[in-house]
Amino acid sequence: MSKNKIVIANWKMKLTLAESKKLAQDVKEKFTNFSEDEVVICPNFLSICEVNNIIQGSTIGLGAQDVFWEELGAYSGEVSASMLKEAGCKYVIIGHSERRKFLMENYEMIHKELKAVLAVENMVPIVCIGENWDERKTDRRDYVLFEQLQQALTGIEVKDNQEIIVAYEPIWAIGSGTAIEPAEADYAHKIIRLTLNDMFGEDVVENNFKIIYGGSINKDNVVGFNGLDNIDGLLVGGASLNPDEFLHVANKILKK
Repeated sequence: MSKNKIVIANWKMKLTLAESKKLAQDVKEKFTNFSEDEVVICPNFLSICEVNNIIQGSTIGLGAQDVFWEELGAYSGEVSASMLKEAGCKYVIIGHSERRKFLMENYEMIHKELKAVLAVENMVPIVCIGENWDERKTDRRDYVLFEQLQQALTGIEVKDNQEIIVAYEPIWAIGSGTAIEPAEADYAHKIIRLTLNDMFGEDVVENNFKIIYGGSINKDNVVGFNGLDNIDGLLVGGASLNPDEFLHVANKILKK
């Protein structure tokens, strides 16, 4: 399994269908110097199929912003992992802090979503964790990260050919325009890696996990995250809506 770094764009609910198609076309035209699975874009559900058609023939990967934990059934408004795969997705963001905040997702739900994604061949979950401002101020971050990993991943069996991405997103940094200090992010990633080592063993973590950072990354601060030992890539929000800025971010972290 490739240990190349990865840069993932989360377009959130920021674009219409027409705007998503235009941005996908711009990204396809500009991102021509990247290997398979180095750059991933996650549009809204409505745009996935159209975006998939546009990026065909490129090395850009496609992901979704959420998933439901059941395969089929009377679950109005929900989309399963197999449906996402059929639409062209390989990646799925799970448990983003905005869903935890606004839609009351908890880690029992996130755990079930993770199991559902791993049950579909060649699908890669992106599991989001991170502390809020009060937890950071009271020096509870390490415990919070440990607890969130335990709740999301305990009991998960990782097969040889499976990949799990853990995205560390300090909640207080998301959308603030100010990223965490790179050294602090690197330390948090070290805590995450040590916790995963205890849960799955160092070999499994080395071969099957990536740990990436998300939270107000942009062209001005990305350079500080380049080359850090414990950071395997980035989850990019607002900066990914500008194709030139997103290209700058990707070039810096992927060293193109």
